[in-house]
Amino acid sequence: MTATPFPLQLRALDQDRLRRYREHLAFYEGDQWAGRARRGERRLVLNYARAFVDKITSYLFEGHALQVRPRDPLDRAATERARQAEQAWRAVEAANGLERLDFETELDCAVLGDGAYKVTWDVDEGRVRISAPDVQGIFVWRAPDDASRIEAVASQYAAGDAPLPTAALPLSPSAVDSLVTEYWTAETFELWRGPELERREANPYGFIPFVVFPNVSEPKQPWGSSDIGPLAEPNRELNRAFSQLSQILELSGNPIAVLEGVAGSQDIAVEPGAVWEVPERARAYLLDLLQGGGAALHRDYIDLVYRTLHDLGESPRTAFGQNPAGLSGVALNVELDPVARKVARKRLIRTPVYERRAMLALRLLARYEGLAIDGLQAEALWGPVLPADRSRQVADERSLVEAGIRSRRTAAERLGSDDPEAEWQRVQEESAALPRG
Repeated sequence: MTATPFPLQLRALDQDRLRRYREHLAFYEGDQWAGRARRGERRLVLNYARAFVDKITSYLFEGHALQVRPRDPLDRAATERARQAEQAWRAVEAANGLERLDFETELDCAVLGDGAYKVTWDVDEGRVRISAPDVQGIFVWRAPDDASRIEAVASQYAAGDAPLPTAALPLSPSAVDSLVTEYWTAETFELWRGPELERREANPYGFIPFVVFPNVSEPKQPWGSSDIGPLAEPNRELNRAFSQLSQILELSGNPIAVLEGVAGSQDIAVEPGAVWEVPERARAYLLDLLQGGGAALHRDYIDLVYRTLHDLGESPRTAFGQNPAGLSGVALNVELDPVARKVARKRLIRTPVYERRAMLALRLLARYEGLAIDGLQAEALWGPVLPADRSRQVADERSLVEAGIRSRRTAAERLGSDDPEAEWQRVQEESAALPRG
């Protein structure tokens, strides 16, 4: 028997994970009802899941920046190398449009549950290229004793405009031929086109050029969990409750006529101004679906489901701009604390991701352009999640600097400066240019 080619073996791996990806993506895009609709059934879709995911992602990136600094802050030579490396990193950010790429990748990661970056050298353009491959085509082999240590990565995608196959084997011949598969270890690189191995060679970088990360980690699990999971059931129930109430209100606006004691329906015309003749002791009336406070019961139930949705999504209504109590300061921060906690959990994961991605890019620049990066490290910086009193922050930092407790560079970093060292040099230059009194 002929052995199954490596690219086709991948299609049989991680089927549960890939199925979850497809389900979460479909839910995010609005496919939130199970089964086929019955005749005349109303199915409203109020896509709160999408709104929650988009909201948390926007909070996540508030004040995000990355700096390159020396491991030894007293090493002046390393400080100068850090400045040059940071300028090179800024050029990489601009060339790859990382601000937009990162936001799109974080949205995708929040929906699917995992994300990935690929950092390579573009030989034709002579620059670092950073991309975000579809994690639905990423397969990872990890160290048996340490799931965080990646030993090999396979990246599979479709050539041209063909979509990546979502089904396991067997695939159609055209789907097989369109597959492109890269297999990376720290020592080797393989490129497959369809079922055929095109080339195998030594890894030109000396490292696996992928950073694979979870959205939110689950204990003892190598892959992450989606933000959609906790929202799916309450969002479905909210859709059902709103659809039911909508239909009741429509029927109440077009009331149902009930005839009691009538054997037939001859000469019963349903039209404005119609006059019905009914037998003695018969009765005709309109069915009131809202009697006894029926609408209020539905509304109260919707409010309960709505509150559950906000609780499970860790995003109180205040995060969407509703603040009827006029909360501010500490009270507002307490109200928004669930958002801050959720974002903080994600930032714990993203910090090493963005730092490793930057260092991979700098290693490529060192290899191909001779950039000096000895003794340097990347550091991810994050702005405050919750609203802050800017004037109070400035006053606090100024007091700490004047008391000799904090350096000007650290104060500038905490106040959001992208390049504190360059900013401090400009301050010194301006001070030197001022006339002496």
